[in-house]
Amino acid sequence: MSLPAVLLAAGPSPSPTPSESPTALVPSLQDAQESATNAASWVEQNWSTWLAIGLKVLLIVVIAAVLRAVVRRAITKLIDRMNRAVQASDGTTGSTALGSLLVNVERRRQRSQAIGSVLRSVASFIILGTAALMVLSAFQINLAPLLASAGVAGVAIGFGARNLVTDFLSGVFMILEDQYGVGDTIDAGVASGEVIEVGLRVTKLRGDQGEIWYVRNGEVKRIGNLSQGWATAGVDVTVRADEDLEQLKATLDEVSEKMSREEPWNEMLWGPIESLGLDSVLLDSMVIRLTAKTMPGKSLTVERELRWRVKRALDAVGIRIVGGTTVIPEEETAADPTAAVAAPSAYSNTASPQAEAASPIAPARPVR
Repeated sequence: MSLPAVLLAAGPSPSPTPSESPTALVPSLQDAQESATNAASWVEQNWSTWLAIGLKVLLIVVIAAVLRAVVRRAITKLIDRMNRAVQASDGTTGSTALGSLLVNVERRRQRSQAIGSVLRSVASFIILGTAALMVLSAFQINLAPLLASAGVAGVAIGFGARNLVTDFLSGVFMILEDQYGVGDTIDAGVASGEVIEVGLRVTKLRGDQGEIWYVRNGEVKRIGNLSQGWATAGVDVTVRADEDLEQLKATLDEVSEKMSREEPWNEMLWGPIESLGLDSVLLDSMVIRLTAKTMPGKSLTVERELRWRVKRALDAVGIRIVGGTTVIPEEETAADPTAAVAAPSAYSNTASPQAEAASPIAPARPVR
């Protein structure tokens, strides 16, 4: 059999497998046209819904922004009006030193800023939070799981940061009630000093030695404000019991009247220096008490100056100020020349029975 006949009998050669010659599937023009048609129809069917959602979100955002700006502006105007009202009332009663002192510009400004900041923050949080929830609701998002998770997280944060919340709320009420302000001298229990800064969480005090105390508002259980209203200066004058009371009273009255007329003590004193009479009478001394109503925080200064003037005036008239409740008369203070001499002792005579009885016993001789 010839070769061509064999090849014809074998049949056609096998075609290559798909793995041997892969061919890429190219989408036809008809498929692309169908995809575009489907997308266009989907957009045509849903564009109104998306447009409505977008307009709703835009309206919510615009209304929230406008409402927030209006509320913040209203709060600012309210705070300014309160300040002007206080200034107007000060103008009618500001002729006295008391009215001028109680109105501290820095204190009022800081208190107004703190109140305004708190109100603006609360208003912004409420408005923006409500707007955010409305936007999520516009996108058909179920808010129930979100609110439940936020509630659980809020409880956890509340337990973890309860001290911070307590400090913040205490600071808000301290500022709203005007318990103290910048420049006041207070006793907060845990620390005392002059207030140099009032915050919603921490109050800064400067102590007598210059140290700065940071007091958390939540830890303050009581506050003693030494700078509101007025203070009292009291001086006790202790003299001998045999001094002339009329001369003593006249001298103290002269000192008090002269100090009340001189500057700057006439501004620190908000009332006359009064003599309350004999505070106590002992066998060898008596105490006369002087008191005066002073500017807040100036009582110690007035007391020091009053003591200085009283001492000089009493020395000038020959009245002696004693420093204790027991005074030794001058005639009894003479030194006794025999006070330091010891009494004679029987042991000083070596021949006395006491000296012989106290002589050491001679040691016994050893026995041989």
